[in-house]
Amino acid sequence: MSPRRRERRVIAAAGAAALVAVGLNLAFSAVAAHHRRKRRELPGFTAQVNLSAADIKRLADRVISKSKETYDAVAAIPLDKVSFANVIAPLAELDAQQFPLIQACVFPKMVSPSDDVRRASAEAEKRLDSHFLLCRQCEDVYCVIKAFTQTGERIGLEATRYVQCLAREFERNGAKLTQSKKAEMEKLKSHIDDLSLKYIQSLNDFTKFLLISEEDLAGMPLEFLKELEKTDGKRKVLLTSFHVTPILEHCKVGSTRKLIAVAYGQKGGKENIAILEKLVQLRHRLARLLGYPNYSDYAIEPRMPRTSRKVLEFLEEMSEQLNDIANRELSVLKDLKMKEEGDAQFGVEDLLYYMKRAEEFKVDLDIAEVKQYFPVNLVISGILKMFQDLFALRFEEIKDAETWHDTVRLFSVWDASSSDLLGYFFLDIFSREGKYAHTCVMSLQNGCLCSNGTRKVPVSVLLSQCPKDLDGNSALLRFPEVVRLFHEFSHVVHHISNKVTFSRFSGLQLEGDFAEIPSLLLENWCYESISLKMMSGFHQDITRSITSEACQSLKRRRDIFAGLKLKQEILLCLVDQIIHTSENVDIDDLIKDLHPKVMLGIPLLEGNSPASCFPRIAVGYDAVCYSYIWSEVFAADIFASKFKDDLLNQHAGLRFRNKVLALGGSKNPLDIITDYLGREPSLQAFIQSRTRNSL
Repeated sequence: MSPRRRERRVIAAAGAAALVAVGLNLAFSAVAAHHRRKRRELPGFTAQVNLSAADIKRLADRVISKSKETYDAVAAIPLDKVSFANVIAPLAELDAQQFPLIQACVFPKMVSPSDDVRRASAEAEKRLDSHFLLCRQCEDVYCVIKAFTQTGERIGLEATRYVQCLAREFERNGAKLTQSKKAEMEKLKSHIDDLSLKYIQSLNDFTKFLLISEEDLAGMPLEFLKELEKTDGKRKVLLTSFHVTPILEHCKVGSTRKLIAVAYGQKGGKENIAILEKLVQLRHRLARLLGYPNYSDYAIEPRMPRTSRKVLEFLEEMSEQLNDIANRELSVLKDLKMKEEGDAQFGVEDLLYYMKRAEEFKVDLDIAEVKQYFPVNLVISGILKMFQDLFALRFEEIKDAETWHDTVRLFSVWDASSSDLLGYFFLDIFSREGKYAHTCVMSLQNGCLCSNGTRKVPVSVLLSQCPKDLDGNSALLRFPEVVRLFHEFSHVVHHISNKVTFSRFSGLQLEGDFAEIPSLLLENWCYESISLKMMSGFHQDITRSITSEACQSLKRRRDIFAGLKLKQEILLCLVDQIIHTSENVDIDDLIKDLHPKVMLGIPLLEGNSPASCFPRIAVGYDAVCYSYIWSEVFAADIFASKFKDDLLNQHAGLRFRNKVLALGGSKNPLDIITDYLGREPSLQAFIQSRTRNSL
């Protein structure tokens, strides 16, 4: 993310997960012995994880000073004397040496128990971001890099890609612009940031509510009704997802669902539409200033599709191929509405309710019961065991390692056959005050080759907010939390597996849509009996793993009405893409036109505009909302063609590790996937896999 936009075989029987946990000795405790761990020298590990507030400030000063020194030295090279050794190598070495130092400064804001350290880390991040943005705008350094590209010096494929990426990064930050145009660019970015914040603030500040009688809330669970404040004999329904989604899923009264859906769909109002239209205009001006035909092409250029046209073709083709299955799904929902409410028009407000009703008929699953089979410790043990077996890895816990909190654990990762050290990862999975509130993976050190011939190995950390054990009882995870942990640990393995030369090509610094493919691929293991049994066990008797029937129901629950769900997502992606390919688009008119076309004739609710309350389009995913679906398509094709018939085939896992994960970003990602598959990926595997159980 830019500085300005701060985001073999298995025992397949009951008791397998328990045996795994005992065999690996990986049972987790939320409370470890309370003592300060001393620093240990670890091969290839230079990351610093326990700095004081004063240490962070001093280290940030050193990083800035060293980078200025290096950039000045590169800028001073005469254009007729440039070479890989005096221009590119120093910049690559700077990346390699400074990345772990930068992370040592900025990482503590997410994890440190100390308020002072978190504040110092946040301040260091601002300073470093500002400094490196200026570095990437240095015209003199850019000129030297461009001069090198014209020398014809033979440097190898990965080095060539590094130079191309480096030059492009300078260009995207305005290094080619005149001073007046750079000033204009900064004004545009500042205005864009302000409007993006205003859009989000409008949603956050929205406090409207509706007063609805209990009679008009028929079908709502008693526990939900009790949580609603009572005013003048009615229940106060806040227009937040915490109230709106349950009502749209459970309320039997169609007029109430429509009332709620209309009010919620007006959440951002005309004000946010006006903000978004202004944002689109400013983004278009920014892209044109930097030499791009439109903002979408600017945003997509460093990603896998490369052009907006490719993305539009992808979305339109997928929408068309989903028509048949989505129409069948819609017919089922309309029939249910006819039986329950008579001859009433089916609207957007009915989708969630009748999907939920159909799910109750077609999926025999007690979510509360499923949770009883996923104790935190057992889930983590099963995940580690599975990744070791599938990818021929060996994890070894490092006792008494220096960490930032006593509940954090450190593991080394080894190649199971060669016994080569591949890297390290920290697990910081238990909740505590002041810690980052979501599950994610961060890199503390990138794997790369240094100029002295030594190799830095990857070091990553998995953060989560799992509940701690209470009174000797193991804390339990909801199934979506299990999937999220599995997904994020896949990023850890992706990062650890890379064998690239350059730090910037590490597994966590890839094109956004490429970085998600391995994790979305591996999410499939969370819906198959053989792997679910490895990380499950009834909390009162862990030898009893989850049943095969429950595993099948979890997959059906994921896929039911997948066609209609994907259609809704595609609609928003198309809106995002179309408005960012032109400077002036009437967003309301666009959505009114697109909605019935994509959603099979279902009209847009009167007075609603989904774009007024769609935060991704304002911040973080502008012009790239397509990315997640794109990644899912690639992941589904890989799963269907390489893993589906033998989920724990180590040969297949090792080939994926060596042909995809190990390459990081050292090659064009589309070439990596195409070479691995032996062909271009297809939509068919994804559509078939997600719609097979859609009804």
